[in-house]
Amino acid sequence: MNHNEEFHYPSPSSHHPAWDARRIRALREYLGITQSQLADELQVRQQTISEWETGMHIPHRSMQKLLSMLAERAAFPYITGAEE
Repeated sequence: MNHNEEFHYPSPSSHHPAWDARRIRALREYLGITQSQLADELQVRQQTISEWETGMHIPHRSMQKLLSMLAERAAFPYITGAEE
């Protein structure tokens, strides 16, 4: 990574959800945890995490904020738009 790049954590948007299926799974894998462990961390069901990761549902705004906080706390190297 270029040290001049700046980290930009996703912010929720009703038109373009920042935390889509791919990003949620990438965060979970970066953390090295299971869907059940992420569910426990966010106080949701494991099935909810599965639904997010398959794109069946997207997290509500409050959950997207929690995902961003978790990513920031873990220093998740996610640059918005860089891989799109």
